[in-house]
Amino acid sequence: MSRGEIENVVGRELTPGERLLWTGSPRQGLLLRSSDAFMIPFSLLWGGFAMFWEASVLSLGGPIFFAIWGVPFVLVGLYMIVGRFFVDARVRAKTAYALTDRRAMVVSGLFSSTVRSAELRGVSELSVAERANGTGTITFGPSVTGAAWFGGMPWPGVSAKLAPAFELIADVRTVYQRVREAQAAALAAAR
Repeated sequence: MSRGEIENVVGRELTPGERLLWTGSPRQGLLLRSSDAFMIPFSLLWGGFAMFWEASVLSLGGPIFFAIWGVPFVLVGLYMIVGRFFVDARVRAKTAYALTDRRAMVVSGLFSSTVRSAELRGVSELSVAERANGTGTITFGPSVTGAAWFGGMPWPGVSAKLAPAFELIADVRTVYQRVREAQAAALAAAR
């Protein structure tokens, strides 16, 4: 998304009087994440076994129930091996981030637009993870146990359980400072 497209997408979500302080988007294209150190071997084992099962049932003339039973496992295996990378890239291509004087906002969605936001006054935990190249992730809220296993992998219903985050953004340290300043101003205005 271009800067103009991002501002147009998030601009529709602003409330009267809310000021836009920063906009951005996640890194684009296909990429590997740290969680792939676990997910790639797991997906190969899952998918390999499911495909072996299905091939065995079909070649040995097993019952039709067993052949049908294996299809969902093969499909999930194919998604984990290959499909998730393309779905992740497509979701990130349709994701926009915004920091306002009141909240942090994530607008995303593969088939429909979903808006998740965190009121800056109410964020109890704010964390930043920075890579050596200056990119990183800012998370607005506590991390969920086991969330690292998914590491950005789009599974239905998973993102709703995670805290909103500006994921894979450039110059994360500067954006983090802006968030902290906006949060301090929002808290001061509330007093």
